[in-house]
Formats: sequence, C-alpha cells, structure tokens
Amino acid sequence: MQSQRVIQSAIWLLGAVFALIALPAQSQMSYPHENVTLVTHSSPGGGTDVYLREMVKHLAPILGTNLVVENVRGGSGAKAMAKLANSPADGSIFYGTTPTFINTSLLSKPKHTYKDLEGVVNIFLDPQIMYVRNDSKYQSLSQVVEDAKANPGTVKFGTGSPGSAERQMMEEVKSKTGVEAIIVTHDGGGDLLISVLNGTVDVGVGETQELLGQLEAGKVRLIAVATRARTSRFPDLPTAREQGVDVVLDKFRGIAAPKGQPAEVIKAWETAIPQVLEEAAFKKWYQSAGLVPTIMKHDEYNKFLMEFAENQKAFFTKYGITKK
Repeated sequence: MQSQRVIQSAIWLLGAVFALIALPAQSQMSYPHENVTLVTHSSPGGGTDVYLREMVKHLAPILGTNLVVENVRGGSGAKAMAKLANSPADGSIFYGTTPTFINTSLLSKPKHTYKDLEGVVNIFLDPQIMYVRNDSKYQSLSQVVEDAKANPGTVKFGTGSPGSAERQMMEEVKSKTGVEAIIVTHDGGGDLLISVLNGTVDVGVGETQELLGQLEAGKVRLIAVATRARTSRFPDLPTAREQGVDVVLDKFRGIAAPKGQPAEVIKAWETAIPQVLEEAAFKKWYQSAGLVPTIMKHDEYNKFLMEFAENQKAFFTKYGITKK
C-alpha cells in the first residue's frame, strides 16, 4: 500500500512537471522603474488619450511595471514636449506621438521641440475619418465641397489642435478644391466631437476610437476616410480621393522619450509592443477602433520621424504656411 502511494505521488509530480513545461512562455521583464508615466497632449477623450488608456491595461503586465497616462495640455503639444525634455532619460516617462509634435515644433518654434526627444517605437497608423452629425444635410464629402464653393465662408470644418495633422489636411483640402471654409481648431478629439454634436462645426476630422460611442448610438455619421484605399473597418465608406478630393493622411501613433534612453529601456519597449499587439482583448479593441498595427523599431522610427519633419517643412512652404 505504501509503495503504491509513493508511485502515485511520483506520477502526479511528474505530470505536474510536464504541465509546467507545456505552458507557454510568459514575459519576465525586469523593468528599471516600478511606475512609468505616458504623457499625451490630447484632451480626455481624444484619440491618443483613448488608445493609451486602453493599451496600458494590457501593456503593464508585459513590461512588469505600473503605467499611468497623464494629460499635459497646452500649446498644441508644446507643454508636453517641454515636460519630456526636462525629465530624466531613464525610462520613467514617455510621450504618445502623433504628427502634431513635429508640426507644432515647425510652426510655433517652441523652446523644446521634437529634436529634444527620440522615437522609441511606432505602434499604429490611424486612419482619419470625416464625419457629421447624424441629422446633417451632408451625405458625402463631395456635397460638403460643393456647398462650400457655392457659399464661401459658411461651412465650418473642425479639427484638432492648430498643429495637428488634421488641421494640415484641411488646409490641403481648401487649397486643392479652391473652397473658402472656416477651420475651427480644438484641444483634442473629445472637444471636437462635442462641437460636431452641438452644431458649432459642420464637419469633423478625427479617429474612429473617438467616435465609437456616438457612432454606435447613431449620433454621428461618417462621410469619408482619408486613406489610400478603403479600410477593412468601414469597407463601404468611400475615400476622399474617390469623392474627388485628392488628400491622404497617414497619421502615426508611437512612443517617444527624452533623448538618450538606455539601451535596455529601448529593448524592453521593442520587445513588449509586438507582444501587446497579439494580446487578444487589446487586439479586439484596436481592430474595432480601426487602428492599423505598424511597428517601427527605434532606429527605423527615428529615421521615419526625421524624414517626416523634412516633408512637413516642404509642405508648409509650398502652401504658404511658413516662409522659406
């Protein structure tokens, strides 16, 4: 009897060992800080704010640290860049990047610019959607353009901050179509959504994740997407180009940090981001939000940001936004 019990115990122990071996490997990162801040210049409810707050829930266990999102508003990203530039380059604080931080650097020439930061990793491309209130008379972007041409100065376009990529795109729309329209800027996508809903602006330009609640509630309606081809999220939504407006906006969403980050910090983020993109709950969320995973690691991302900045300089000169 005793020997039978010993054999049964041995079999159980052996089974437990094999079960542990069969478990999938889990990330065992040893991050240098217990608490890490992710700064965004976006207002609460804005695109960057929404995606960062959703991502940190899934990313924190992978990095092995606590992640907190902080909204630092003002100056179209200038205050956020200043906060990062004056923070230690030790992996304790990061910035949710969009084209705004480069545009603001070029247009406003703040004390601290994108050059004081370094890209860590890019995560997404975020298709830009044009939308109206559900009871709007506009059924398409082409109708908006026709009305703006027939009634100069009456149609109001709403965008994010003055240095945002959406603002830039709407300036391009005006230039290429010859319309005279008013562009009303906002601190972020959440504020813009309110302006569309209350009729302050006629058309808004933003991200899917900002609109999901109101879209599902039938409060807003989509009229165009500013991508090269239709998106899988909204396959029936025509592009701006299909409607005769030749504009495309590739809005990137990534992570930057004070310049001079330790190599192990960069490595930790480069390793963690692909993992979080495969996390089932987060994947379901970002696919519903229309975000397109577009990973660029540290070196590639920094090269991309520098090239993007040069292209923006040329754009601003071409359209008379800045002088040569």
